[in-house]
Amino acid sequence: MSFRSSITIVASPRPRVGKTLVARLLTDFHQGENRKVVSFDLNSGERTLTQFLPQQTVAASVRDVNGQMALFDRLVTDDDTTKIIDLGHESYESFFTLAQQIDFIEEARQRSIAVAILFMVTPDQTSVTAYRNLRDRFPRAMLVPLHNEMLGSAQYRDKYPISGSGALTVKLPALAPGLRKLIDSPPFSFANSNMGSATDVPLDAHIELQRWLRRIYLEFRELDLRLLLADLSSSIRFGS
Repeated sequence: MSFRSSITIVASPRPRVGKTLVARLLTDFHQGENRKVVSFDLNSGERTLTQFLPQQTVAASVRDVNGQMALFDRLVTDDDTTKIIDLGHESYESFFTLAQQIDFIEEARQRSIAVAILFMVTPDQTSVTAYRNLRDRFPRAMLVPLHNEMLGSAQYRDKYPISGSGALTVKLPALAPGLRKLIDSPPFSFANSNMGSATDVPLDAHIELQRWLRRIYLEFRELDLRLLLADLSSSIRFGS
């Protein structure tokens, strides 16, 4: 088996932990790597992925059968496209329950699509339990803890053990509050060389943002490498 594309699910059962920011960064990262990419927005409320990236994002839902079928059919379509899912906390359990019922991970693998789950780690027991449940429910998916340093220190990381051939932890570096406010205001885009509509960004702030992006993209390239290594490991087992 050789993976030709991937699906990355950015997930947490908790609100306001940075899922949409990570989905935006992933989308722009893959575009910068000259890949076809489409993102799926399973959120409600303000500052959703659709508001930031309307051209690259599909609004999706798992609230009814039609929405479920449309989403999962699109996800497993073998169209050589990288897919990003911004999974809102309201849809978290419904999405993963359905994914388990239809054996989504195995279906994707059979179509040469790798699946990674980026789980936003927080110290609360709800998230710790949810992470462990995902490990049990989807042993063939790459489950990656992601620590958002803007939420504070990560002294609780031992509660999120990594395992498997592609094991790693991803870090989202901290950013100054003023710049965080800037990037959280639609229609700000990381892919825009002028940093979205913010034409009055001082040069030092622009440089700091670029330095921050480089650090994050290094983390994403490492994730890409781990997916490739998992692919090679799967291919060796499949061929033996």
